[in-house]
Amino acid sequence: MAIRERLSGNEAVATAMKQINPDTVAAYPITPSTEVPQYFSNFVANGSVSTEFIAVESEHSAMSACIGAAAAGGRVMSATSSQGLALMFEMLYIASGLRLPITLICGNRALSAPLNIHNDHSDSMGARDSGFIQLYCENNQEAYDNTIMAVKIAERAKLPVMVCYDGFITSHSVENIMLMENEEVKNFVGEYKPDQYLLDYNNPISIGPLDMQKDYFKHRYELASAMKDAKKIIKEVSEEFYKITGRKYDLYEKYMMDDAEIAIIALNSTAGTIKDTIDNLREKGIKAGLLKPRMFRPLPWNEIALELKNLKALAIMDKCDSINGYAAPLFTEITSAMYSSQVYVPTINYIYGLGGTDTTVKDIEKIYSKLQEISKTYRITKITNYLGIDEEEVK
Repeated sequence: MAIRERLSGNEAVATAMKQINPDTVAAYPITPSTEVPQYFSNFVANGSVSTEFIAVESEHSAMSACIGAAAAGGRVMSATSSQGLALMFEMLYIASGLRLPITLICGNRALSAPLNIHNDHSDSMGARDSGFIQLYCENNQEAYDNTIMAVKIAERAKLPVMVCYDGFITSHSVENIMLMENEEVKNFVGEYKPDQYLLDYNNPISIGPLDMQKDYFKHRYELASAMKDAKKIIKEVSEEFYKITGRKYDLYEKYMMDDAEIAIIALNSTAGTIKDTIDNLREKGIKAGLLKPRMFRPLPWNEIALELKNLKALAIMDKCDSINGYAAPLFTEITSAMYSSQVYVPTINYIYGLGGTDTTVKDIEKIYSKLQEISKTYRITKITNYLGIDEEEVK
């Protein structure tokens, strides 16, 4: 039976972790994800979980401890944000290269400098090629649900998973959510039984040995193949979750897309603002839509591209920049996918919300207004746009 609760995003994720009861959690505090290990340490202290909690001296050490615990056969979780994720960078590649099913919570926050503690996606997007599956969450319910599913996805795919949600906007805002019963979560994730692990003395193995050229190439190919195969695993786990909870998750969410002529693609909490804007525009007869990717790794590029083929104009919103790149990450990858799938829709990029800059319904209305203009002329004068600042004034 579902349990109705009022929790912040961080509380919801910590509650999911309590219900999962991992073998090991290693973490170091950093705003805005600090509350996750803080809440969880209380569960450890009061005996709600049997987890070994390791308070380490840095985020690099946190992921190092997670790697050791996972290699030893444990179910392992951690949480971080921003500079903490950047400090983990070396170890992220080791975690994925060793095919360790670690679940990492990322409360998205801007990277310094200048110092900023507010939300954008520069941290997780900076780690997009680290070999971690990346799940993105619009709200507290999705953060809770994806944390539970992430454990099962990671263990089936033999890949680490990063669960990303917007710092402060989601992490600290309180919402009504539905929790699963403890026993339901326990049965859903099941008991973790790794095929190989260091403490299995009957089947001794080495972890992280030297690879020469061809072996290294082979193992990186196997990692890339596992990431592609993870798409199927994510769909299977999501279907199993739906049967228990009634909450449906796909590779992406469509909102008013069936007859849309103009649309936006965006991640995380901004999708909620876009949905409100669409509702207003629909009342005026404007056929606006939204496509919200649930995951950026593996990117369901072909499926997304084909969803866009009937549009007259498209905007892709990135809450990070790709300094001196052609455009920002979500834009470049999805437009590449569109080209490869022979889907030709006039598409523009909006970089927005950097350092937590507000993005309002009026801002989204401006984007849809621009898309209406493009849909009539099919002319684009500027590909990359910065939403919320006067570019001429900054120059």
